[in-house]
Amino acid sequence: MMRKPVLTIFYQFNPWNSTIGGIQTLIRLFIKYAPNDFEVRLVGTGDKGDKNIGEWQEAVFAGRPIKFLPLFALENDNVRNLIPTTVKYTAALLGRNFASDFMHFHRLEPTLATWHWQGEKTLFIHNDIHAQMKAEGDKKAILWRRFPKIYFALESLLVRQFNQILSCNTKSAQFYQQHYPNLSDRIAYIKNSFDDEVFYPLHRDERASMKHELARKFAKKEQTKFILFAGRLHPQKDPVLLVQALSVMKKQLNSQSNEQDVHLLIVGEGELAPQLRDQIDNLGLTNSVTMLGALNQAELADLHRVCDVFALSSAYEGLPLVALEALACGTPVVTTQTGETPLLLTHDSGVVCNERTPECIASALHQVLSKSNNFSQEACTRVARPYAARTVVNEVFADMLLIWSKKVRVLQEIPTN
Repeated sequence: MMRKPVLTIFYQFNPWNSTIGGIQTLIRLFIKYAPNDFEVRLVGTGDKGDKNIGEWQEAVFAGRPIKFLPLFALENDNVRNLIPTTVKYTAALLGRNFASDFMHFHRLEPTLATWHWQGEKTLFIHNDIHAQMKAEGDKKAILWRRFPKIYFALESLLVRQFNQILSCNTKSAQFYQQHYPNLSDRIAYIKNSFDDEVFYPLHRDERASMKHELARKFAKKEQTKFILFAGRLHPQKDPVLLVQALSVMKKQLNSQSNEQDVHLLIVGEGELAPQLRDQIDNLGLTNSVTMLGALNQAELADLHRVCDVFALSSAYEGLPLVALEALACGTPVVTTQTGETPLLLTHDSGVVCNERTPECIASALHQVLSKSNNFSQEACTRVARPYAARTVVNEVFADMLLIWSKKVRVLQEIPTN
């Protein structure tokens, strides 16, 4: 009987912690929906005081047995440290060999250590790297933006080791195909995905009841409109811009003698938290914004189902999973003109801002909130449906199983003497 093929996933996080980020969510989905035909391993990070650092552990995640190896202890991966976590993770991989039949990488830098490892290697690209390098703002937000020539030189060296490069952003996939024509047949677009067992809409009556409970929880009027933001509090996501947009919108409502109450819920942690709190205070929005910190998927899904609109104010994106999760819950999306989200939204599932300014975002939010009947649950869920994890993840594993079957056939055909 042939053994199961082994998939090893490499990323700097602990899947049992409340870690914020689309990469982490996608990895969790790949573990949860991995078919039993595969043995799944994860090389991640451990918690402070973990006695099993550097050792393989038998574990269970989302009901699925996996093997887990924490390379080093990481106290809080939601906050950036002086030494980037990716650098620590790469250094911890050097001199080791965790090669397996299939290997998934979600950052390029750690593959410095994997050049000579044997096996099928896949690199997942989560952002439009070209747009990311050109984005305005704090160059410390992404360290490589200070040294783009060095990054692309390193990339051109490392990408050759991959059997497959999958990007969740069509522009990014096209960029890689044009930039590396000799590798173009290895580069493809992949849909990001959401967990439809967690993110789904409510019946209208149930939603109205939960919306009433939400308003009561935050001591707001029953008619209050709730805006939701969820993501890392990082310059890429730019939640400060969203708070500024809320300030503009509230001033506009007041000038129109509109008594509509609007409240912003911010889910997430990160380095911008102190700046965000200062901005909220300075703009007089203390009673209009609630920062909730990091929440687990179930808690976030409950908010998606009852909030009136989900807002993305990002400077650059791939295809943010959180936007798919909002749509899957029947909630319309307002987004900046970045990443894949603008290509997905229909006229009745969200609004794309032509400019990344507080005024433009405020106008888009007001459009959705004031004309909610134009943005139906059915329209939102229709957009999200093709991105359900079971469909997307199963397609990837089916391709992997086909590759494995071909290898097995070749080995069986080789004479034993």
